[in-house]
Amino acid sequence: MTSHISSLRRALRTDLTSSLVVFLVALPLCVGVAVASGVPAELGLITGIVGGLVTGLLPGSSLQVSGPAAGLTVLVFTAVQEFGLPALGVIVLATGLLQLALGALRLGRFFRAISPAVVHGMLAGIGLVLIAGQLYALADRKAPGSGTSNIAGLPDLVVDVLVSGAALTAVGIGTGTVVIMTLWKKLPGKAQLLPGPLVAVGAAMAITAAFDLPVKRVEVSGLAEAVQPPALGDFGQLAQVGLLTTVIAFALIASAESLFSAAAVDRLHDGPKTDYDKELMAQGAGNTLCGLLGALPMTAVIVRSATNVQAGARTKLSRVLHGAWLLLFAALLPGALGMIPTAALAGVLIHAGFKLLPLKEVAPLWREHRGEAVVLVITAGAILLTNMFEGVLIGLVLAVAKSAWEVSHIHIETDDPGTGAVRVRIAGNATFLRLPHILDALEKLPRDRPVELSLAGLRHLDHACMSALQNWADQHNAHTVQPERAPAASA
Repeated sequence: MTSHISSLRRALRTDLTSSLVVFLVALPLCVGVAVASGVPAELGLITGIVGGLVTGLLPGSSLQVSGPAAGLTVLVFTAVQEFGLPALGVIVLATGLLQLALGALRLGRFFRAISPAVVHGMLAGIGLVLIAGQLYALADRKAPGSGTSNIAGLPDLVVDVLVSGAALTAVGIGTGTVVIMTLWKKLPGKAQLLPGPLVAVGAAMAITAAFDLPVKRVEVSGLAEAVQPPALGDFGQLAQVGLLTTVIAFALIASAESLFSAAAVDRLHDGPKTDYDKELMAQGAGNTLCGLLGALPMTAVIVRSATNVQAGARTKLSRVLHGAWLLLFAALLPGALGMIPTAALAGVLIHAGFKLLPLKEVAPLWREHRGEAVVLVITAGAILLTNMFEGVLIGLVLAVAKSAWEVSHIHIETDDPGTGAVRVRIAGNATFLRLPHILDALEKLPRDRPVELSLAGLRHLDHACMSALQNWADQHNAHTVQPERAPAASA
């Protein structure tokens, strides 16, 4: 009994410590994601609070931490620009309800069937768009808009920065933030008790205040004022096809990111593993509440989740408490947000964007699985050149096509004794993708001799191939083509 109480106390102590560490990591990220999404900073904190106090209490994953994610920044910014801030609550609410339905139908596990190359390509595309957009915020300038416009405008941005003292100052603050975060990871373990993002943003705040630098700061309106529940009239926008497409994109991307994060976090600890359907419903419940509050959408976030595990968390108490600390900060110290330079938050997000790029994985992937590397790169490029939804859709179609091509492997053996019948054996999976190869091989056979065609080695023969083989046989020598065995055709 005594040992059990002692163990419980140790767990509570480590969970308390872990929650403080996660809170310090989450604070600048919640604010930074909100500012980059084009919404009030407090909305990012509200999503973080809901992620801790609501989603954190629900079953699914015990150590995964939820909140606003950099991965949805681009999608949220686009949605706010297109439909307006009041529509954000409707979109997030509908996203949450859709996630609840998917979880109730036990479809959470099927998200694991998405090609990892598409997921990594999606994250890389998000990272590229995020970096391109935040380079403007780094200089206290407004980004032109889309990924291609942001990239095309970079030369003008460089010229603008070089001739503007205020812009150079902002770039210096933002670049210093990135440098501190990069170098902080190389310090001894004890020095890293304070998270790098917090130290970097804190240093930027101190320098800006000490020298009264002319840089933009986060605009603060107060937690209660930032809450904007959707009005009844806003729900009428659900009749728009564009808004419904956005809801589907939010739901699929947020769910995929959360469940892939859960799989990664499960590998970091020996505790209970994630129930994917329950975790999807927990995310749905959180997003439903965030929608009712007019806040940002949430996902499970791998950075905060990994920090939670590495800090020694043992139960879900740590993630619940991190939400409580965010609530206390937002309620008691709202003025502190107004001291944060927006360039510093841009630095935090640029650093986060680079971490989304699989720079170390692309070369090995190209050597070992070239097709997967192509899917990853094309998905990332498509997101950068089009938008999130279309880019992911292109990646999924490409991944399915690649898999179909690889599965439809065919092997053709020809035995030509010189006189008499020519023996041909076809093995593998005969699908329409390999039909040109099959017909080319058959059309090269002698036309003046019979052919014995064996299909015994086929594991699959689709309708297109079966029809083509029959037509070829009818034209070549219908009476002498004698298949040894023809598997059942499938459409």
